[in-house]
Amino acid sequence: MTELLKPAEAMPRWRQFWVLTKPRVTLLAVFCAVIGMFLATPGMVPYPILIGGIVGIWLLAGAAFAMNCLIELAVDAKMKRTAWRPSATGEVTPFQIVVFSIILGSLGMVVLWNFCNPLTMWLTVATFVGYAVIYTWLLKPATPQNIVIGGLSGAMPPALGWAAVTNTLPAEAWLLVLIIFVWTPPHFWALALFRREDYERSGLPMLPVTHGERFTLLNILLYTIILIAATLLPYIYGMSGLVYLISALILGFIFLGYVIALFVSYSDALAKKTFRFSITYLSLLFAVLLIDHYFP
Repeated sequence: MTELLKPAEAMPRWRQFWVLTKPRVTLLAVFCAVIGMFLATPGMVPYPILIGGIVGIWLLAGAAFAMNCLIELAVDAKMKRTAWRPSATGEVTPFQIVVFSIILGSLGMVVLWNFCNPLTMWLTVATFVGYAVIYTWLLKPATPQNIVIGGLSGAMPPALGWAAVTNTLPAEAWLLVLIIFVWTPPHFWALALFRREDYERSGLPMLPVTHGERFTLLNILLYTIILIAATLLPYIYGMSGLVYLISALILGFIFLGYVIALFVSYSDALAKKTFRFSITYLSLLFAVLLIDHYFP
């Protein structure tokens, strides 16, 4: 998700470190984790677990995103949408980023261990190490399927929330993970399409660069159809009711409408609208899951 902020050198020092945590992306991850917490129990989530889960997951996610900025600082410097980041401009040094990330990550581990449980702590550590190292360092520069293979890390937050409340990972938690996993490719490839010149400059093998616009659009269309099918699983499995089912179908077909329009007549402006709606789509879908959970 893009961060439209002023250049790093014009920022106060605290904000330079703040933007390294990619706060908008972190917020979406924490939101999905909170939904997982509430779906895990028929009642209310105990406040220590809720607050501890939010704080701990945010801290570890922020640490992972800061390391992502460090690993990709040379790539970010070549791309218009990321060249302003303080890591790319050198306003924050690699050593400072490492120390900052270690502090955030350590605090997050302590919070999750004490307020949630060890399972949640270790799952969260594994999730964001997977994102910062396996995806960013190994997969992203190696294959145009990087976002598909590495998407599991980004899909884990609802399972982390579920584990925080129940200390277990049942099938229901993995259904939520599956939805985000399938949502990630059409969401990200829409961004990659209207930012493909950036990715060409960066040297990263993103699908629009390696396989072209039409192939990418076809993949977005196919994944969106799979996504709609995946969003029906909570109803089929019995973890949600008609309120969710109807809402999921409406949201899914709106998303599909954007994707079909993009496939038929591509434009960067429409790709940008599709990308932005994909974020709204996921947020509303999970919000409806929560509403259906408490008001079936």
